[in-house]
Parts: sequence; structure tokens; C-alpha cells
Amino acid sequence: MLMKFIPVFKGADFFPHDLNLPFMKFKGPALALSIVAMIVSIALCATLGLNYGVDFKGGSLIELKTKSGDANISALREQLNGLGLGNVQIQQFGAPDDVLVRLEEQPGGETAQQAALKKVTAATSGSYTERRVEVVGPAVSSELRMTGFIAVAAGILAIVAYVWFRFEWQFALGAVVALSHDVLVTAGIFSLFRFEFDLSTVAALLTILGYSVNDTVVVSDRIRENLRKFKKMELNQLLNLSINETLSRTILTGMTALAVLLSLYIFGGEVIRNFNLAMLLGVVIGTYSSIFIAAPLLGYLGVKRDWSDAAAKAVAASTKAKAKA
Repeated sequence: MLMKFIPVFKGADFFPHDLNLPFMKFKGPALALSIVAMIVSIALCATLGLNYGVDFKGGSLIELKTKSGDANISALREQLNGLGLGNVQIQQFGAPDDVLVRLEEQPGGETAQQAALKKVTAATSGSYTERRVEVVGPAVSSELRMTGFIAVAAGILAIVAYVWFRFEWQFALGAVVALSHDVLVTAGIFSLFRFEFDLSTVAALLTILGYSVNDTVVVSDRIRENLRKFKKMELNQLLNLSINETLSRTILTGMTALAVLLSLYIFGGEVIRNFNLAMLLGVVIGTYSSIFIAAPLLGYLGVKRDWSDAAAKAVAASTKAKAKA
């Protein structure tokens, strides 16, 4: 009875579902563009290198807050550069009265690093209050850098193993190319524009891997369904159909993620800015790779038609055995 008085709202449909965009027509140029982007990214990382943060290259990070008024960055930079502490990076941190100071690793070990921190504290104590201090030694930073790269590589290998187990080696190869593309191009952009690369960026890369493979698996599932449904359809036509059928989900998911990440990037503050920037780049690049790399690569590798039948029978047999148990 109560249901009569509850309004029913139908969901708005923001994306057309009857598209037939010729993605496979551009599979060659798209794959060529992606390969060039990966090579350029590797070259940038090898020549320019990554702009490692304190986490990965060692040093000290000091967060300061003015006692009154807004921070005078230029005056503070001139004051600290006169202390003879090497490269001192100073930037506004969130609010106008917050400042972030980064000191490079001082020659002389921990004793020299602590002495440098005392110099900064003494020089800024009149106008600023010290809110936070982080110190990372060279041994720890080197270990963090190595474990971060191992984590990304292990994540890619684990995802490839999962895709291979669930589908077939052609799908796994498409996934590893797409995931490698996402990580390398994101790292290349960080290297080119000298964005800071730290532990939060590594966390973002691992999140990007999960996001990208989720898109890839959705498209791969639809390809597998269509392989069973359209046994005589030409493979490139079938792949194009599958991408178009999942396009609304792919685009809308990406747009939703971008809206949240853009808000966090603008209003989230300096602490998570690198994470949000990597995620923004990764969502865009990951959406592209799901559409233009992972699935179109199957057009070159081919997929066995009898595999889809065998897989369907295996799933049906497994389901039947579970039901009896």
C-alpha cells in the first residue's frame, strides 16, 4: 500500500548504446602510437630520470606555518638559501600560511642532517611554527625505491597470471602490453614535466593497474560471450562489436572517476596531490589502453573459436558439480 506513494525515478541514460564506431579500423595506428609513447617514456626515464621525492632519494621534509599573515615564499627562499644547505625546495602547502621545505641529503650522514634541521628551525623560528618533520636516510630511501618498483612489477605479473588463467594467453599478452603502456607513459609524463615521484605515486600506479585491468576484463568477458554467440562472425568485426557494447560502461566509469579525482586534485591539498595527479593521468591512459590496445591486439594474435566452447563446457561442468555437492 505504501509503495503507491513512493515516487519511482527512472535512471537517466547519458550515453547511446547503439554505437558502431570503427575501432578496429584504427588498431594499427593506435598500437603504433602506443609503442612510440612507450619507447619515448623509457628514453625520458633513462635520460632525464624521475624527480624522486624525499621518500626515494633521502633528505628532510619540514612543514611550517606562519605565526601571522600569509607566507612570504621569496623571502623565506632567500633566507634558507643563505644557510649553505645545498638544494632547498620551498613551496606553498595548502593554505596561504602553510609552507613545505625540502632539504636534500646532507653529506656527513645523520649528524649533518640533524644539524641542517636545527639551522632551518633557528632561521625560521621568529616567523614560523614547525608543524611536521620527516627524515629519510639514504639506505632507507634506496630500499623504498627498490621495493616500490618490485611492487609495480609484481602487480603486473600477478594480473597477467590471473587473466591468463581466466581467459587465454592472447588475452594475457594484450593485458600485459596495456598495463605496461599505462605505467610507462605515466612515468614518462612525470619524468618530462619533473613532477615529484614518491611513495604515493607508486600507490597510484598500483591503483591504476587495478583500474585498467578491470576495464580490460570487462571487454574480454564480452569478447568471450560474443565468440560463443557469433561463431561465424569475422574476428575484427566481433572485436569491434564487443568494444562498442562495453563502451558506455568504460566511458561513464572513467568520467565518474575523473570527476572525483579532479575535485581531490584541486581541493585535496599538497599531501595527496602527487597521488591524485598520477591517478588522473592513469585513468585517462588506462581507458585508452582498454579500448585501443588490449582488445585490438587480439585482432593480430587471433583467438581459437573452439576455446570458447571448451571454456563454456568447463564452466557449466564446474557449476553442475558445485550444485550436486
